Amino acid sequence: MRPKKIVVTGMGATSPLGGTAPDSWAGLLAGVSGARTLEHDWVAKYELPVTFAAEAIVRPEEVLERPVAKRLDPSSQFALISAMEAWEDAGRPEVAPERLGVDFATGIGGVWTLLDAWDTLRERGPRRVLPMTVPMLMPNAAAAAVSMHFEARAFARTVASACASSTESIVNAYDHLQAGYADVVIAGGTESAIHPITVASFSSMQALSRRNDDPAHASRPYSVDRDGFVMGEGAASLVLETEEHALARGARIYAELAGGGVTADSYHITANDPEGRGASRAVNRALAQAGASPDDVTHINAHATSTPVGDPSEYVALREVFGDRIHGIPVSATKASTGHLLGGTGALEAVFSILAIRDRQAPPTINITEMDPAIPLQVKGEPQPLGDGPQLVISNSFGFGGHNAVAAFRSY
Repeated sequence: MRPKKIVVTGMGATSPLGGTAPDSWAGLLAGVSGARTLEHDWVAKYELPVTFAAEAIVRPEEVLERPVAKRLDPSSQFALISAMEAWEDAGRPEVAPERLGVDFATGIGGVWTLLDAWDTLRERGPRRVLPMTVPMLMPNAAAAAVSMHFEARAFARTVASACASSTESIVNAYDHLQAGYADVVIAGGTESAIHPITVASFSSMQALSRRNDDPAHASRPYSVDRDGFVMGEGAASLVLETEEHALARGARIYAELAGGGVTADSYHITANDPEGRGASRAVNRALAQAGASPDDVTHINAHATSTPVGDPSEYVALREVFGDRIHGIPVSATKASTGHLLGGTGALEAVFSILAIRDRQAPPTINITEMDPAIPLQVKGEPQPLGDGPQLVISNSFGFGGHNAVAAFRSY
């Protein structure tokens, strides 16, 4: 059976660069950094070794009505905000509730709700623990909140694959639309985990940059002096439809979601396979599903977290797929600007990939002082033109546990 064409008709984002998808994109192209010193009492209280992160620039309480926000963990608040923007951007598709689905992801879930409730239990006793604690902390809370807001009844599914989560949800949405489970899917990911315990934990494993005196330049993928990633937060959403449904309602189409690939390393709980075997298989699967070859790819949004070990292993995987051609493909490492949104990062980078196709420019990678000679990619500190021809962009996401997910987007 001939595969259906799956298209993107709406996008939304709330990120460290802006409270909307257009604002986030504008900040990215301008070379803005979302990393800032944390202005919270708990930083000094717990003597945290890392004192900065990339918090979402627009707080949820500035957007959501108070009764709605009170029932949601911050991760679900961000999810709902981005989904609402994407839905409006798509022109509020008219679709039967039973034909509307939700594929939404998170890496950690309601960590703020969980640990606030634990503090309440210890300090004030069980009677003061809120009855909504479990519905707010559960990992599927974001998908549930989005599905209830839009009365999506086809399905509401959650992926929790660490930093690969939201790219995997987008790939799942492609599969669900192909299978005929829905005509329209809201897909994306969210995270709000800039919390003392996560900062302390990532610091303990020496995964975070410690440039406390210069947060804006701390995330520096591919640079010889990179020393770890910067925690970020926020959410992003896509409205995905079958081409038939989108054309029937006269929708504006941004791009085609051409395919995706999901694999596992089965190597180490935190380290990438240094030979990049799982990652390269995910790229190849995405290209195969898109009916494309490596020669068709015009731009790559790399996972590139700015860690000493992670960045080279991704290069090895890309070299395996593209051979020497990888050195001429424009590559962007957008976490240099946004920080790492963990479970939300793939969805945000999908938005950036689609906008790169629309505007025919690869966004800049900031903060590289000297390119690591072991990673000779075509990365620049200013936007790179993508040319006038057909575009095929891949967006990579890799997560703890050996999760790999790649989404491929094509100009429409």
